[in-house]
Amino acid sequence: MFFGVFNLPWWGDLVVALLLTHVTIVAVTVFLHRHQTHRALDLHPAVSHFFRLWLWLTTGMVTKEWAAVHRKHHAKCETPEDPHSPQILGINRVLWRGVFLYVEEARKPETLERYGHGTPDDWLERNIYSRFQIVGLTLMGAADILLFGLVPGILILLIQLEWIPFWAAGVINGIGHYWGYRNWSTPDASTNIVPLGLLIGGEELHNNHHAYPTSAKLSVKWYEFDIGWLYIRLLEVAGLARVKHTAPIPHLVAPKPAVDPQTLQAIIACRYAVLAQYGRTLRRAYREELAKLRRFAPHDALALQAVKPWLDRDEKLLRENERARLAELLPKSHVLQTMVAMRHELAAVWGRSMATREQLVAQLQDWCRRAETSEIKPLAEFSRQLRCYA
Repeated sequence: MFFGVFNLPWWGDLVVALLLTHVTIVAVTVFLHRHQTHRALDLHPAVSHFFRLWLWLTTGMVTKEWAAVHRKHHAKCETPEDPHSPQILGINRVLWRGVFLYVEEARKPETLERYGHGTPDDWLERNIYSRFQIVGLTLMGAADILLFGLVPGILILLIQLEWIPFWAAGVINGIGHYWGYRNWSTPDASTNIVPLGLLIGGEELHNNHHAYPTSAKLSVKWYEFDIGWLYIRLLEVAGLARVKHTAPIPHLVAPKPAVDPQTLQAIIACRYAVLAQYGRTLRRAYREELAKLRRFAPHDALALQAVKPWLDRDEKLLRENERARLAELLPKSHVLQTMVAMRHELAAVWGRSMATREQLVAQLQDWCRRAETSEIKPLAEFSRQLRCYA
């Protein structure tokens, strides 16, 4: 009873706990998140069911509930209806009590009905995994005690039980919308926590995920690493997975005389890359304007230093006082005022869901015409680059 099949030293038990929790992380990121929720890849039925079984044993989570809560998070991100936004609920509540927010939302029939479609609904799901969640955890606890002894087994089980609630429900949902760096100007507060996605299966790259939610690969920059993507590629090589979607890569050609439907399609598909490029152009214009104002209007230059962090942020992410301050200071620079306004216009192009393709092409052509006749050199250069998308 007190000694298990494997009488390991303390560090051996710790390694076992970390390995077991890593399998659980892989099950969450590959199966629950990328496969079931976002349909970024297909999994072989044997692999899919292994992950379902493992999650039943180690977390008791129901696939439909997890997928529904996460889909609602994307649909209502950073609004009062978001199940776990630290921007709305506060970082401490989401970080330390995120699992309770998940459970609360998962109990809402309307959430499951609207967002839980397409998840497993076979005999095992209905009669075992959904009905007897505590049984899976009990079996895993018994196995831990049998294999590693009473005290090590209980400690290993406790680590397993706390791992996902803290790292996924707390850290990713909390820190991943509060602190970190951003590759993409998404209309939410998502961040990449660190560039190396090792501990939480690649989920650390949360801003990348919100920019391209249906991508099976969460890393996009050369210095980023997504260990979940490594496992997906290994499964694909073994014939046990098929990747359906990854983030689009911009394809550039010689500038076209004018924006056409193909250009529009490419710009919409790569809209976050377009906004990132515009952000770099805007920052270049800001530096040039600041240098000019320091010579001719030093007081205006000093005042405009405050607006730098807000220039290329989505307006919805600015606080009321930040929006007011931006509106007050931008008139001091015609260049920056024009470029900030045109950024909002450009982002609005792919937000007009009711417009026809012909209308959107005409709007984008007009945007490019005004940009190239604005006498603002960085803006005109960006517009010419925009006509290179194909």
